[in-house]
Amino acid sequence: MTARPLLIAAVLATGAALLPSGPAAAQDYPSRPVRIVVGFAPGGVADLTSRLLAQQLAERMGQPFLVDNRPGAGGIVAAEQVAKSAPDGHNLLLIANGNAAAVSLMKSLPYDPLKDFAMVAPLASFDLVIVTGRESKINSVKDVLALAKSAPQKLNFGSINIGSTQHLAMELFRAQAAAQTGVEINAVTYKGTPALVAALQGNEVQVGFEVLSPVLTQITGGALRAIAVTSGRRFDGLPNVPTVIESGLPQYNVSAWNGVAAPAKTPRPIVDRLNAEINAAIARADVRQRMLDLAVVPTGGKPEDLARLLASEIKRWGEVVRQAKIERQ
Repeated sequence: MTARPLLIAAVLATGAALLPSGPAAAQDYPSRPVRIVVGFAPGGVADLTSRLLAQQLAERMGQPFLVDNRPGAGGIVAAEQVAKSAPDGHNLLLIANGNAAAVSLMKSLPYDPLKDFAMVAPLASFDLVIVTGRESKINSVKDVLALAKSAPQKLNFGSINIGSTQHLAMELFRAQAAAQTGVEINAVTYKGTPALVAALQGNEVQVGFEVLSPVLTQITGGALRAIAVTSGRRFDGLPNVPTVIESGLPQYNVSAWNGVAAPAKTPRPIVDRLNAEINAAIARADVRQRMLDLAVVPTGGKPEDLARLLASEIKRWGEVVRQAKIERQ
């Protein structure tokens, strides 16, 4: 080698040696405030959960963890920002089931959810609930299926926005109900929870699908009646409300979820440090109770658990989107 290539090689080797890697990367992390980008507006359950986590991580790790709300395009805006950020652990994403559904709902994405992120930790799951109006004569999923058979044109389902988890949960129920009854059920979507609640109370729709948290007060106050929760187990706060599985659709099991992800190529020691701190934070009894009060169930787990969940949800909701013939945006 000539002198110039040798000099270049020496400089590159020295620079590589100065870059933090392995345990050193985790020991020096975080070196400045960490941003958690959330693809939802302030005040919702995802935002409140993120802020609770951010507070705990700041206390544990000695740097501010700041929630940055970037709603829009079903979480795509937030995900793109993090995917294109430096892979140093200082920009994190609250990744959710909406990011999985977006793969099939959109014609293209400015990132690959499976390749452009390093999964850090599952965070929580959220029950959805099937509700009726206070004056409704529908008291169970069996009543819904019976009504679908006897008066199919009079039965309307409702949810919020097309492509939302609530909408896809409704479409999955419609598909499974149709397979069992042989009858298609009408579906209506609304811009938000207040409009859906008003439609239920006015009997514009007879059955609604919503995340439990924003309608829990209406249920406990008697304005709405919960006939089933959509996950595989009953919600502790509504112990008398059965699951859909218990109620006659044995293949139906839907939960919303979220977790924490970082840009791809984030050093594994940083991912492992974050994973350990997140799991420790949500294992605290007071934190767990505050999450349960929001109708949020802490989960936790390994990075690989979140990676498997994301891959399986992309496949699952892709099938629902195709079956419901939802047009790609």
